[in-house]
Amino acid sequence: MENRLKLPVGIENFEEIRRNQYYYIDKTKLIEQLFDSLGKVSLFTRPRRFGKTLNMSMLKSFFEIGTDSSLFDGLYISKNQDLCKQHLGQYPVIFLSLKGVEGLSFSEARRRCIQLIKREAERFYVLKDSQRLLDIDKKKYRELLEMKDQPEEVDIIISSIKTLSDLLYKQYGKKVVILIDEYDVPLDKAFQYGYYREMVHFIRGLLGEVLKTNDSLAFAVLTGCLRVSKESIFTGLNNFKILSITDTRFDEQFGFTDTEVRTLLSDYQMEDRFAEVKEWYDGYHFGNADVYCPWDVVNFVDRAKDDREARPEAYWINTSGNDLVKRFIDKANKTTKSEIERLINGEAIEKELRLELTYEEIDQSIENLWSVLFTTGYLTQTGRPKDGAYRLIIPNREVREVFRLQINEWFKKSIFSNTERLTAFWKAFEEGDTEGVEQYLNRILSNSISVFDTKARKEEKESSYHNLLVGILTGNADWLVKSNVEAGEGFADIIVETDDPDAGIVVELKYTKNFDELKAASQKALDQIRDRRYQEYLLNDDRKSIRLYGIAFCKKRCCAISEKL
Repeated sequence: MENRLKLPVGIENFEEIRRNQYYYIDKTKLIEQLFDSLGKVSLFTRPRRFGKTLNMSMLKSFFEIGTDSSLFDGLYISKNQDLCKQHLGQYPVIFLSLKGVEGLSFSEARRRCIQLIKREAERFYVLKDSQRLLDIDKKKYRELLEMKDQPEEVDIIISSIKTLSDLLYKQYGKKVVILIDEYDVPLDKAFQYGYYREMVHFIRGLLGEVLKTNDSLAFAVLTGCLRVSKESIFTGLNNFKILSITDTRFDEQFGFTDTEVRTLLSDYQMEDRFAEVKEWYDGYHFGNADVYCPWDVVNFVDRAKDDREARPEAYWINTSGNDLVKRFIDKANKTTKSEIERLINGEAIEKELRLELTYEEIDQSIENLWSVLFTTGYLTQTGRPKDGAYRLIIPNREVREVFRLQINEWFKKSIFSNTERLTAFWKAFEEGDTEGVEQYLNRILSNSISVFDTKARKEEKESSYHNLLVGILTGNADWLVKSNVEAGEGFADIIVETDDPDAGIVVELKYTKNFDELKAASQKALDQIRDRRYQEYLLNDDRKSIRLYGIAFCKKRCCAISEKL
């Protein structure tokens, strides 16, 4: 299409998107729904990169006094004229995003929070010389602008958002809308860096002051990834409404629906890419809606609109270290490893989940980690919960890659941590000790988390075992290991040039579906080496002492046959 709108990659400011004519998928129905089920304080929990910040920015633009109403022209909410007349541009709005409140120490994180609140207070500089405020009120405002992270100012800091809301109520004669984005990021970072209890105390005081018994508050909206236990943060807060990923209300307002993705692709003449986008980025189930990750879809379309050969990539997983999956796999016992294999193979598993946790409880049991993986988007539900149990699946191909990546990292770590066994394997492999080779490979396969997708083609499964063996062999710093080498009349799977200049090893791998065919498959692999003369690669390098291996795999078992030329 001609004159296509720019895509808002990484832009989370609603006003910027609308003023600069970026492509916008209309989520303003959220405003209407908010008033249909409005609580004094509403908390939306959704995984990261699902449009929480953009929606909060949109709410700010809608409610704030002095807003440009034309920003909403042509959008869904503009059709509700009564609601717009009553609420559009009618409130003072305090908008704080806590995603930057972090640091290696509590003092650093608290200092960042203070700076954030000061910057928000500076937006209302009209308060400094307001004729509607008393001198004592103006003094309080100056204290907000001059806040320092000092012990004597603790009370001013804890009451800062509440104080600002009181001043705005007096200035405008209208109660204040408070928007707190990513409320749980400071808690997450504090948990990672060891100052969690101090941060809980601080956030509890900061939010408790402004959200509980605040006569200046019209209503508040909070967003976050985790539904942190009410007892740890929101103690004593009445009329507190939690709208999690299991809630049917607002289920289409965070994330893209099928219809929205089809329209987006059509607008950029990419209708033929729908199946790929669905495979990679769909699969999340919020309430009654199936949704796509917006970050992924926008990034992919932005790239593919100019490069029709571009393939889907893992955009979402590259915006985080995915520490949760790493911690989960590190804690996995034999039973959990089996469950992870089932998930990777596309199966569902049933789990009873706790949707409300403190960060301190996350690592207390593997069951709590299942719950966190669900609420943060690494797992999703299929069907409705039954008797408190959720049927969990990996939502799409991208998240499956997260698990594969972390499993491979864990696998390498577990293999190379046992140097004694690894060294014994290399010795057995070099000497043709097939019993020792089989024993080692069978043991690590038995104790590993398999990522060999049962739905994959035979060639893909062979490739998985191939990569496994190459990884183990390349750990020997004295060996030169080559993969898929052109040799003789074809391509050898693996060729090893050992530290003995006269010796070398040729390996051919096979996969079979049946255990009773392992020996025949390994013999077929060995015959293939001889028939296609793969050993000529080493002979041409003047290596005369050559060992051949045919190795066959079936699930977590292998069979090795070796001979020496």
